Amino acid sequence: MLYFENDYSEGAHEEILRNLMETNDEKLPGYGTDFFCERAKKKILKACECPDGEVYFLVGGTQTNATVIDGMLQQYEGVVAAGSGHISVHEAGAIEASGHKVLTLSQIDGKIHAEELRTYLETYFADENHEHMVFPGMVYLSHPTEYGTLYSKKELTDISGICREYNLPLYLDGARLGYGLASEENDLSLPEIASLCDVFYIGGTKVGALCGEAVVFTKNNAPRHFMTIVKQHGALLAKGRLLGVQFDTLFTDELYLKISKNAIETAEMLKKGLREKEYEFYIDSPTNQIFLVLSDREMEEWKKKVVFSFWEKIGENQTVIRLATSWATKKKDVEELLSVL
Repeated sequence: MLYFENDYSEGAHEEILRNLMETNDEKLPGYGTDFFCERAKKKILKACECPDGEVYFLVGGTQTNATVIDGMLQQYEGVVAAGSGHISVHEAGAIEASGHKVLTLSQIDGKIHAEELRTYLETYFADENHEHMVFPGMVYLSHPTEYGTLYSKKELTDISGICREYNLPLYLDGARLGYGLASEENDLSLPEIASLCDVFYIGGTKVGALCGEAVVFTKNNAPRHFMTIVKQHGALLAKGRLLGVQFDTLFTDELYLKISKNAIETAEMLKKGLREKEYEFYIDSPTNQIFLVLSDREMEEWKKKVVFSFWEKIGENQTVIRLATSWATKKKDVEELLSVL
């Protein structure tokens, strides 16, 4: 079988495994208070050009989203997100389970747009009954989005400006941030993301790590006792060194960006081959996620050879599927897939 189901099928980059082995016998304090975590935090803040920032290491994406959102919101507040956003559709109601409603906006290519956000907020506060409604307490984006699309610098700047006008924290989900930064269509740098967002996270699980995400509060603005909140959400590792060593490795010699480029290069190679074979694309994604429209018959044929993700039904006999490349995808895997097709 050819595996293009997701970007976390493989374990971890060999350099991470090597460093985990080399440091395995060292006796270190727990819960992220070790030397490797501290060094990784400094490297991340330097890369973000964010001297007033704070970094926390959490175990996974859903725990990170649930913990950050719950930690930053008052109990009467919800989080504004695209209807297609990860917290809206693919986290099993984790945000609502913490007592906060996801307030959805319509999306175009997976993105919310500044003017619609402004209209939503103006309409909300103009409603004389808004005290009886869920308050919008923060705005959630992901970069890349659930459809692999990217916010431009102008789009993120416009949304950030509205959030500051309404005093709403802007939170960016960076589960696949490495692939966004590596895309040729991306015009946002890590320091620019840090300057425009109040909090974001750098995804490790999908970009070369065994597990783990690095949350960056950009303006010395972490909620009080945030580590306690992390622990309440089951997102704190006793062996915090595991995350520290991994992110220390990823942020040494720009390894995070270097390995992310592989996913983009192999995705472009795959897209070129699929276009030549006249497959129909559901959306033009510039990152590592590829969305195709298949007939049900085609999909059943694919299943005999290829592992992919079901995405959504769009007609009686048509389905959108997703193929994903990763930091570890080999060009020979792409060539074999195209040969099979």
